[in-house]
Parts: sequence; C-alpha cells; structure tokens
Amino acid sequence: MIKFPQNFLWGAATSAYQVEGNNTNADWWQWEKAVHRENSGMACRHYEFYEQDFDLVKSLNHNAHRISIEWSRIEPEEGKFSQGELQHYVDVILSLRARNIEPIVTLHHFTNPIWFSKAGGWVDRRAAEIFLRYCDFVVNGLAKHVRYWITINEPNVYISHAYILGVWPPEMKSYLKAKTVENNMLLAHIKAFRLIHKIYKELNSPKPRVSIAQNIMAFVPCTQALKNRFAAMLRNRWYNFSFLDKAIRHKTLDFIGINYYSRQLVEVKRWGINSLAADVCEKGHHPVRKNSLGWDIYPEGLYELLLKLKNYRLPIIITENGICTQDDRLRWDYIYNHLKNIHLAIEKGAPVTGYLYWSLMDNFEWDKGFGPRFGLIDIDYNSYKRTVRESARLFGEVCKTGIL
Repeated sequence: MIKFPQNFLWGAATSAYQVEGNNTNADWWQWEKAVHRENSGMACRHYEFYEQDFDLVKSLNHNAHRISIEWSRIEPEEGKFSQGELQHYVDVILSLRARNIEPIVTLHHFTNPIWFSKAGGWVDRRAAEIFLRYCDFVVNGLAKHVRYWITINEPNVYISHAYILGVWPPEMKSYLKAKTVENNMLLAHIKAFRLIHKIYKELNSPKPRVSIAQNIMAFVPCTQALKNRFAAMLRNRWYNFSFLDKAIRHKTLDFIGINYYSRQLVEVKRWGINSLAADVCEKGHHPVRKNSLGWDIYPEGLYELLLKLKNYRLPIIITENGICTQDDRLRWDYIYNHLKNIHLAIEKGAPVTGYLYWSLMDNFEWDKGFGPRFGLIDIDYNSYKRTVRESARLFGEVCKTGIL
C-alpha cells in the first residue's frame, strides 16, 4: 500500500485564459485573430459556470485548486483597474473556500493586456514596475482569502516560446531579447514576492506562501557520448534550475512549484550552441509511450528531478502534471505512475506537500487550439456539457484516502 502524508494538497489546475472565455483584452486574443489561429472564443465558459465546476471539484474530493487571474480583465487599460472584475475573482475564491478547497492563485499565466504588449511587453524596462502595480491591486483585494500565490507560471516556457522559438506572441527570435525578458521576469517575481509579504504583514495576516511554477523536463542523454551528456547537463542547468537558483539566491521562494510533463532524449549532432541547446534523438531510440502531442511519458524523470530539488530544503508542490490523450485508461496510468514516483521521492526525503493534475477540464491549449484533451473532465465544446471521466473518479479516490 502506498500512503501519502497527512495534510497533502490534492487537486487540479486551470488558467483563466484557457477556460474562462471571452478574454478580448489579452494579447493572445489579438494574436489569434492576426495570425488566423483557432480562437479561444468562449473557451469552457468557466467564467460563468465556475460554481458548477467547483461542485464537480468537491465531488472528486479535491482539497486544493489552482486558478489564475486574467491581468487583461483586471487592468484592461493602463492604470485603469476594474473593481468589478476583482470582485469576480473574490467570488471565485470564496466559492472554493465555501467548499473547503484551498485556492492556489497565479498572477501571470502567459497572457498580457494588449496595451502592455504594445508598449514592449516584458522587454520594456518598466515591465516589473507595471506588473507590480497590478499585483498590488489584486493581492490587496484577495489577501484575506488566499494563502498560496504563484507570481509567474513557467517563465522558461514563456521566454522560449515567445522570444527564442518565436511560436507565441510576440513571435520574436532573439537570444538578447529572451535574456532581457528573463531578467525582467525575475525582477518582477522578486518585487512581487516582497510586496505580497509586506501586504500580509500590514494586514496582520498569517504569512503567505509565495513561489513560481517552474516547468522542468527530464533531459536524458540518448547515448553516453560526451557531447550528449554535456548537452543534457547544460539544459538541466539552463532550463530547469537557472530561474529557481536566482529566485532562491534572493530568498524569494516559500515553496517550489513544479510543472512536469515529459522527457527530452538528447542527441547532439555537433559542438555548437544551437545543437547543444536543442538537438534531440530522431532515430526512435529508447522508445516510451507518448501523449497525443507526441511528448514522451517518463514518470521516473520526475522522481530523479525531485531528488535534485530536495537539496533546496523547501516544500515542493507539483503545480501541474498531466497528459493529453483520448485514451482515458492511459490518463489514469499516467497519473498512477507519476504518483508512484512522487511517493518514492518522498520516501527518499523529497518534501513534496501537494499534487495538482493538469487540467481540471479540457481547455484551450494555446497555439494547439482545442484539440488536445488534458482534462479530468470532458468538455463538449458545442453544448459546454461537462462529463467526469473515469480517470477523475479513480484519482478522486486517491484524493479522498491519500492511498494509491
């Protein structure tokens, strides 16, 4: 029998833009129209159906739920804050609290207000100060009801997709701009961390728990050739740990939020920065099962990374872990094997205190549109009918008993 610790946080995650619908003031909305991509449209209509969705969350025995605040709703024009939209998020959080579900609130999950992007977005030297002003408004409004905050979701993914690969808005391909964005996001996190703690102190509230959600991958050398091992080590340092290390150096993490999905099999063609940073095995070596986007399923990678993270001596919450697939048996298998590996890491001393599946429901998967199905809950995008999958019920039993 595999038993998880008492007071473990069990639940699932969503992000505002992917589930709410009608986020017309976000840069993504504008970009989808400009490049003729599938539009997020009404998404899952979670903005109006959140009570119904949280009833399902409760029925599945979750005791925690991760949401994000849509910055472009809160500040649709620069410096003009919407009290009405802030109240909406207060209502959402109180709705979770009424069901004894711990809210974990993300302040930035990939999307920006259009005005912010037009002014240069995260490249602009004022970016951190502008973000801080938004944080100040939101945190003051929600502090009484929230204990866990995530300042920025997956800064490494945002930077790589928007400023190196150029596949997300603003579609840049510049290492220089990517470095500027990384510096600005780090500064924004540091300032937001300190601001949140200051607000709670002024309110005489119990100390908040503040972190980022860092995407980590298992970088595995395809063969033991020196360049493969060196590249895997470099990627591990750059991609997985660089942002975390800097945040920790500034003492701005109360816990470590981790998003883990997959493995990258590293096979480098030549000694050059682009090859070392990006080359992967294309010969089908070391085959594993894959999700519907072709990502490797590799739960043992999470175990190995958790043992590395143990050295930080901070609590760890898995803030995302999930699979897109039409095969619900594979979804349960994915959850089961990742939980098994998390438990193995806990037995070896990794201080994991929570697990949030991505995602509560099928949703809008960024540049991939509505095709990928990540949800514990199936969404019929014609009728917006919610159907709880069998994997959700099986996971719900684990949430209820703490036993796998």
